[in-house]
Amino acid sequence: MTKNLKATLTVVAVVVTTLVAVFLLSRTTTTDVPSFTESSAAGAAVVPADVLVREDSHRLSTAPEDAVTFVEFLDFECEACRAAFPAVEQLRAEYGDRVSFVVRYFPIPSHANAENAAVAVEAAAQQGRFEQMYQRMYETQAEWGEQRESKADVFRGFAEDLGLDLAAYDAAVADPAVRDRVLRDRADGLTAGVQGTPTFFLDGARLQPESIDDLRRELDLALAR
Repeated sequence: MTKNLKATLTVVAVVVTTLVAVFLLSRTTTTDVPSFTESSAAGAAVVPADVLVREDSHRLSTAPEDAVTFVEFLDFECEACRAAFPAVEQLRAEYGDRVSFVVRYFPIPSHANAENAAVAVEAAAQQGRFEQMYQRMYETQAEWGEQRESKADVFRGFAEDLGLDLAAYDAAVADPAVRDRVLRDRADGLTAGVQGTPTFFLDGARLQPESIDDLRRELDLALAR
């Protein structure tokens, strides 16, 4: 291994570790909600599968027969979610053919553009570009996040950059059913006991990781069962 390659890998590891630490320290919270009492073998509360994953839930990858399912409730304006994004992408690269990675919207009401961002992503999803818009939101969050005025025009610009049919995109953004779809995800999150973002579930059990290695360990255990 060359010195340059070693140095590059070290930098990547440091960046991922730092970002995970940031998301753990800055995780956005919302109101308290009830939690489930049924327990898994590991002692964590278990949420019914039909609450965590709906027929129309967005999947970043799908494992054979959904043997292991990893669900994230997220807010595109949440800085902690942005910090966790590279770690989730790394896990997808490592486990994506063996683990179903599912994304659920959970816009925090105090974030002025969180719901609009989710609606924009859902509108892109109707044209088969969910993942691209999902990634674009995190890549550009520093440009539009933490601002009180609507950034709907900025999100429309993302749609244009991705080559979407803008007439269809505009119609989707204006369609109450699209916003309702986003809010149904949030309602499921509340039912599941989500109190902030990002919140992760693995096979129905909520995870409380302190590092990306914690997530790897849980995924390895789930795959071994």
